Formats: sequence, C-alpha cells, structure tokens
Amino acid sequence: MRLMRGGDRIPTRRVSPQAHELQIALVNNMPDAALEDTENQFLDLLTTAADGNPVGVELYSLPEIARGERAWQHMRGLYSDFRDLPNHRFDALIITGTEPRHSDLRKEAYWKTLVGLLDWAECNTASTILSCLAAHASVLHSDRVERRRLSDKKFGVFDEEKASGHSLMAGTPEVVRIPHSRWNELREEDLVSAGYVILAKSREAGVGLFAKQKRTSLFVYVQGHPEYRAETLLKEYRRDVRRFLRRERETYPSMPYQYFCAPAAKMLVDFQERAMLDPSEGILATFPDAVIAQTLRNGWHKTGASLYRNWLHYLSKRTAASMKCSVMAATRGQIRQNQSA
Repeated sequence: MRLMRGGDRIPTRRVSPQAHELQIALVNNMPDAALEDTENQFLDLLTTAADGNPVGVELYSLPEIARGERAWQHMRGLYSDFRDLPNHRFDALIITGTEPRHSDLRKEAYWKTLVGLLDWAECNTASTILSCLAAHASVLHSDRVERRRLSDKKFGVFDEEKASGHSLMAGTPEVVRIPHSRWNELREEDLVSAGYVILAKSREAGVGLFAKQKRTSLFVYVQGHPEYRAETLLKEYRRDVRRFLRRERETYPSMPYQYFCAPAAKMLVDFQERAMLDPSEGILATFPDAVIAQTLRNGWHKTGASLYRNWLHYLSKRTAASMKCSVMAATRGQIRQNQSA
C-alpha cells in the first residue's frame, strides 16, 4: 500500500507497475485525542484487506475541525490541503465522523464543506464509505433522514446479523461482531423508506451497515467501527471516566457491552466504587488500563478486513470497467479521425 504524504507518494510496499493502483482519500475528522489512532486503524485495515494489491491512500481533514498545536504538528507534511482534494482523481473516499457540538448537524461549522464533499463524491468516485457521524450527516443532507438521540451511549461490541446478499457481505458469517460508540442512531424504518439497503443489523444496536447507489458512486454507511483496534473502546471508556471526574458529564459512564472479561470488569467496578467516593481527576492514576489491555482480544478484525476486501474488489471491478470504456472510446475516436483523414 502507498501512503501519500502531502501530495508526495511514499511507497510502503513494492507494487506491480502493471497493476492499476486504487486511489483512496481518507478524510479523517476525528478529534485530536483520536486523530492518530483513527488514521492508523484505517491504514492497517486497508493494508490487510488489500492482500498486497496496489492501493494508494491520501490523508485529508475538514479544515473547520478545531485542532490543537500537537495535532497540527502531526498533520503538517502528512495530510494534504483539503482545498486540493476535488482537483485530484480518486476511486473512492472514506469519511470519518467527529464529535458533534450541536444536536442539529446543520449548525456545525464544517457542515457546508462536508455536504460539498458529499455532492462531489456522488459524481466523482466509484464508492464512498461514511463512518458514524459522517453517515448521519450524509443521509440528513441527501434524504432528510434525521438521526435519533439515544437514552444512553451505544457502546461496546454487538452481534450483527447479515441482512442482505449484497456483494459487500460476501464471505462474511451470518452473524458478525462489530464495535459501536455513539449517542445517536438511524432507524431501520426511516432508512428503508428512503431507499437504503440494510446490509447488517443488530437486535441491541440497530442498523450497523447499509448502502445506497448514488449517481456514479455506491455510498456505504457504517454506524459501527470495524476499524477499531482491540484497545480502542478501553481508551474511549477511560476518556469518558475522565470527563465524569472533571464534571464534564453528570453520570459515571456505563462499561462497554460484551467487551471486558469478568476479571477485567471486576477491576473496573472496584475502580468505579473508589472514584465515586473520591471523584477527582487524580484518581485516574490508579485506573487499571495497562493490566486490562493485556486481556483484550480483537474479535472483529477478520470481519472488518473481509468487508473492506469486498469493497476494494468492488472498486477494482468498477475501475477496470471504466478504463475499458475509456480505451474503447479513445479507439473509436481514433478510427473516426483516420476515416476522415
């Protein structure tokens, strides 16, 4: 796979010059605390899914996302200027979510830029993957499907049942386990009535994966996070605990569903009891994340790689068909030119 840094391609694996290299733009909008982790999660997943086939990834971020100095230092030279994105040819986009500041996404500072990108992607890519909040923004923009606020954070690892024979689901088991981390949901009945195809859903977490064909692009929507690493939910849980201790949230966070083993859960219950007696940020020094991280297992990476492998195969077929049409059109044009000469 090739990672393109600031417009200059840096080869990370030798590729065949005869093969077409798929070009993907990864628009990483996650907050500073998760920026680098998210970037690495998607790159690792794409590397696994590519199976050594040539794939180029260029990094971008919406310019309106607030960044601190450390994040800017990381992004400098690694992320390309977002203003240049529409001037390049990409086979596909991946657009991540971010933490919302408003209940109405249309009030977000980046809304105009994001919907402009979505409109561009409909006509200029073969497919676009929209993760979490980006999925919510897309269906709101194109079909006015409103997301619904949940009473508690949908947080943990959930069993999702295959709901379609779509090619993106080829080779996946009938039930897959996918992490989720969100305060809002898109409901199945709203999506189906707007013409979306449900690919996977969960009794506990609702719709996980769905799709809709746009003008030239297949839009794929993911409410879960198959890209997560084994420890990602633990890091998010610790951040939520810190927010409680800082009085940034009123209630102590619930533990992620079906994620911790019994001994790890017991350690976290013990920590919660101590934290409730002494709700200060200093107690975080005793949070047992290092010990618990050793007990975690990534039970969804294989499924995530399968989904993205199917997606890359779809892109390859679409790209090959497009290139064939271009060659045929050029040949017909040359024949007409020779005949008129």
